[in-house]
Amino acid sequence: MEINIKEVSSKSDLIKFIRFPYTLYHDNPYWVPALDLDEKISLSRTKNPAFEFCDAKYWLAYKDGKIVGRIAGILNKRANECWKENRIRFGWFDLINDLEVAESLLNTVKKWGMEFGCNEIHGPLGFTDMDREGMLIYGFDQLATYATLYNHEYYPKLLEQLGFVKDADWIQFEYDIPKERPEKLVRMAGLVAERYNLHTLKATKTKQILKYADQIFDVLNQSYAPLYGFYPLSDKQIKFFTKQYIGYVKPEFVSVVLNDNDEVVAFGITMPSLSKGVQKSKGRLLPFGWWYILKSLNKAEILDMYLIAVRPDMQNKGLNAMIFEEIMANCIKKGVKTNVINPVLEVNKKMHLLWEDYQSREPHIRRRVFTKKIDYS
Repeated sequence: MEINIKEVSSKSDLIKFIRFPYTLYHDNPYWVPALDLDEKISLSRTKNPAFEFCDAKYWLAYKDGKIVGRIAGILNKRANECWKENRIRFGWFDLINDLEVAESLLNTVKKWGMEFGCNEIHGPLGFTDMDREGMLIYGFDQLATYATLYNHEYYPKLLEQLGFVKDADWIQFEYDIPKERPEKLVRMAGLVAERYNLHTLKATKTKQILKYADQIFDVLNQSYAPLYGFYPLSDKQIKFFTKQYIGYVKPEFVSVVLNDNDEVVAFGITMPSLSKGVQKSKGRLLPFGWWYILKSLNKAEILDMYLIAVRPDMQNKGLNAMIFEEIMANCIKKGVKTNVINPVLEVNKKMHLLWEDYQSREPHIRRRVFTKKIDYS
């Protein structure tokens, strides 16, 4: 049966593009959809500030008149400049278990990338590290977090059959929240605070954290600079992500470490797991999706660690103890049982060491970015 690839060119096509995964995962208990509203904003050329330096196209694959796959192609000029590469990204990659469909979709992105002289195709990636990225290769029986991709087990097998190879891996793990604050952690946090004249922001309202949003993202830009595929977020992107995410955090699950000049030197941002709430919402806020999500925010048995960063000049000084001690103390008060760590690069050994005293389980999820050279012959 012939496979037809159609570029998304209308609002109705975009809705089909966004909603297609529901046909693949409607009975899967581990898949967590993205909210339709978030997807529309991310994919919008007028609303997503990444389009200042990115170009993107989206396609749907049809077979026998039915949608059988989707893919996005992203040319991130800033990332290419930052890493001195000329790569085309693919993302939003979902499909039935069909090698021809996979090949058709990926070849479409490859051919588009060739128009810009790209020499490699890699993914799945989004516009930034704040988007979902990395194909699941291990942990298919684990509930995804709202910030991560989930895919069927056949996805990586199809890519490998098409000659794609590993470019980078992320791992995820989780730890149990103790019933009492660990004495060692409390003591270490106090010593670090005293030695470097540091203190944590005692925020009770979100607006108190928003005051430091620009500094938080500045620390993120500095500390994430060496990490795979990362490029500094622009001022417009910082404002965008501040509005989209920071404005909804719960202060008790955020730790901001300040020096005596009131400068942010480190931070950790966690949130109650949205996974179950978003599953029940089926990706839509209306008519009742907002209620399920709000319920998730207010019932925090599982906490997701979204971001943690320490300014480069303050790394390896134990500031993570201050972050963990504050968040853990509030977790104990609120009855949180588990903290799930969002993806950490396999090669980021410094980050692995942060959790070694608290990790109670082996890494239970692994995800991968694949790459393939583009052959012009």
